[in-house]
Amino acid sequence: MRMNKKIVILGAGESGVGAALLCKQQGYDVFVSEGSKIQPHFEKELLDNQIEFEHGSHDYERILDASEIMKSPGIAHKSEVVKKIIQHGISIISEMELAYRHKGESKIIGITGSNGKTTTASLIYQICKQGGMNCALVGNIGNSIARQIAIDPKPLYVVEISSFQLDDIKSFRPDVAVLTNITEDHLDRYDYDFNKYIRSKFNITKNQTDLDFFIYNADDPVTAEQLTNYPFQSKPLPISMQREMPKGAHIKEGKMTVSRGDSFSMSIFDFALKGKHNQYNTMAAAVAGSVIGIRKEKIRDAVASFESLEHRMEMVATVRGIDFINDSKATNVNSTWFALESMEKPVTLILGGIDKGNDYDLIKDMVTEKVKAIVCMGLDHSKIHAAFDGVVEKIIDTSSAEEAVKKAYAISQKGDVVLLSPACASFDLFKNYEDRGQQFKKAVKEL
Repeated sequence: MRMNKKIVILGAGESGVGAALLCKQQGYDVFVSEGSKIQPHFEKELLDNQIEFEHGSHDYERILDASEIMKSPGIAHKSEVVKKIIQHGISIISEMELAYRHKGESKIIGITGSNGKTTTASLIYQICKQGGMNCALVGNIGNSIARQIAIDPKPLYVVEISSFQLDDIKSFRPDVAVLTNITEDHLDRYDYDFNKYIRSKFNITKNQTDLDFFIYNADDPVTAEQLTNYPFQSKPLPISMQREMPKGAHIKEGKMTVSRGDSFSMSIFDFALKGKHNQYNTMAAAVAGSVIGIRKEKIRDAVASFESLEHRMEMVATVRGIDFINDSKATNVNSTWFALESMEKPVTLILGGIDKGNDYDLIKDMVTEKVKAIVCMGLDHSKIHAAFDGVVEKIIDTSSAEEAVKKAYAISQKGDVVLLSPACASFDLFKNYEDRGQQFKKAVKEL
């Protein structure tokens, strides 16, 4: 019986506290251990729900007495506490795994990938909502899935899933899995071994059966190359711009054709989301909507009316003819490549933050073609200088969002774009990418 099962939750952020609420509801003996300080609102939730916790250190004796450990995604396997747990042979699971065990009959659409997963998940959610489904958008965006199941369960969960959340799954099985693409990202967490990161992404299919569906980008070279290394049982639904797909979706001569369920076509010029990368995101979302039975008219309406997300190619303002765009969610080099690809005006690019093993050669050609100046924003700019000195005319160092915006504004002219697309994590100067984006927007509005 679960009543006697001791579970320890490592980490007291959204994922950890959400998991703790679900465990408490399900009758586990639950204890939360946070190595640093707990944010006041999360601490209040734990107190209000009479969930035992500690913060600032780890009580190893109590942790190692657990039957199972739920590890929050932000905690690396190489951390001291996780190493001790592994040495003692205690099972470690992710929040995805925990939530899956308690979802009941609800369905899951799981979306992962290096780039585009937030946009794709949000668009799938809008398609489902407009199609009349009672669903929730959870996971790496908004509420944790465990919290949602504990507080307000739904028949359908649209779940954005990071590689970290897929690392410790055992039985987690989405009814529909979406893999947007795979590019080098988070390599600092994977011993700088790209194959370990790839394996993590393909975990989304490992428990699927022939009753399930797998939507993937057939044009993404890494995904296409690795498909045979990670055999899956689910029904494949590839998307492509390079060839027609009898099942899945393709774009040809400006028209998207979805070949699944209630097959239909739609002009790409009616897509609310612009840019080639967003055409892939839109195809994936349209196929997912079709798979779960949303009518084609509703899918078309949702795709045409979707509003872009905050911190993802978000138009902030035009100041004296200079456009300011907030793409703070671009935390890897490929995201920045996609942002630059969609630019049609000269760009002053704000780059920098915590480097996760970035290879800036991937964007060198795009920078050469589109970027007139780079403004570095972060504590260490050496790698950016090494990559782009001599490639662009000006590289300016700054150490705050306000300074970066002022310097970018000073060197830009009417008809230019100042693009915040950092290609890096934000934790050197900011709480997270949202904080970085908010500070950028505030600085723009104060010009």
